[in-house]
Amino acid sequence: MSNLIAKRYVKALVKDRELNHIKIINEQLQFIASAYSSDKFLDIINSIDVTTYNKVDLLLSFVGNNDYLVNNLLILLGKNRKLLIIPSIAEELNKEYSVLTNQYKGVIHSNVPLTSEYVSDLQAKFSNKFGVNLYLSNEVSGYDGIKVEIDGLGVEIGFEKNKFKSQMIEYILKAV
Repeated sequence: MSNLIAKRYVKALVKDRELNHIKIINEQLQFIASAYSSDKFLDIINSIDVTTYNKVDLLLSFVGNNDYLVNNLLILLGKNRKLLIIPSIAEELNKEYSVLTNQYKGVIHSNVPLTSEYVSDLQAKFSNKFGVNLYLSNEVSGYDGIKVEIDGLGVEIGFEKNKFKSQMIEYILKAV
């Protein structure tokens, strides 16, 4: 539900704006939304002892020289008691900005660190395949294989060792 509301706010923020202006708004909202990962900050936002005016004032103080649209958005969200959807708005705006600039970020999951040459090679191949500017980063996790996730495009490609082994065994048994 909050994503639907966030999309409406993003639509209003983006409408008839230049790309540079959208970039400034996006950067400021991303910075403000990063505060929501702190439990202490969420305690302040959820507190009934802190007035809405003080909550909005706190959010406005994060960036200092806020864009007028960001200021108005924060004041509007405060009046409507919707300050908790700021991370959703920031996420949706970041997706919209990626579409407008044709630049996407992705993650390569593997159980070992990959060389920068290999990451660059994958980045170039996927960029050509999808016709976008793509930036990939490597995340070492417990995934036994390799998986590439590109959120903005909705792409997930994976190769798992155990699945490959079981398919090879199955293929050999069928051949015999």
